[in-house]
Amino acid sequence: MKFITVENYEKLSKMTSDIIGAQVILKPDCVLGLATGSSPLGAYASLAEKCEKGELDFSGVRSVNLDEYVGLDITNDQSYRYFMNKNLFEKINIKLENTHVPNGCASDLKKEGEEYDALISALGGIDIQLLGIGLDGHIGFNEPDDVFVKETHTVKLDESTIEANSRFFASKDDVPREAITMGMMSIMQAKKIVLIANGKSKKDILNKAFFGEITPRVPASILQLHPDVTVIYSEN
Repeated sequence: MKFITVENYEKLSKMTSDIIGAQVILKPDCVLGLATGSSPLGAYASLAEKCEKGELDFSGVRSVNLDEYVGLDITNDQSYRYFMNKNLFEKINIKLENTHVPNGCASDLKKEGEEYDALISALGGIDIQLLGIGLDGHIGFNEPDDVFVKETHTVKLDESTIEANSRFFASKDDVPREAITMGMMSIMQAKKIVLIANGKSKKDILNKAFFGEITPRVPASILQLHPDVTVIYSEN
């Protein structure tokens, strides 16, 4: 595991963009595992800029996202499909049909999870997975639990996650209470993982996740068992 501390969010974003960009250059048809939230916004902006300059070509890239809220369709501006389209996909030359986000409005969410896992397998697995980390240690929407759940599954969101995400909604009451998330199997089978964290509030959970006990009560702690993890952290 590499644990890299950088001076500020700008440097965090650039380093993340450089790592993902190198993957695209080395394997033009790679499978990118992508994340949402505020942490990757800077990296996505940098990737878009590199594409616009002709430094990166995403035309052969495939992508799979970690998660989606249950009940929000793709036209909802708080859905993760909308987020990805607005902040990355519409700004690079990736084919939209090659981008995949779990369907939180599927009539059968269990079947949706099974089909999403089958899709990832059919793509040959994930070459590089980008992760953030929640204050409770969640990755994707894998919340603290008694077990590590392997498959893509539906999860009830912890109160701390709802509170943290409420800043993106008109009010806390508008935050969905459930999400569908990639499970630990697809994440851990990614060939390389990059986890990014920004702000002093993340310091304690990073210590627990990467230097503490491996436990499903701190979901990110399972990453200690992965052979190729890079953590990039900035306090500012």
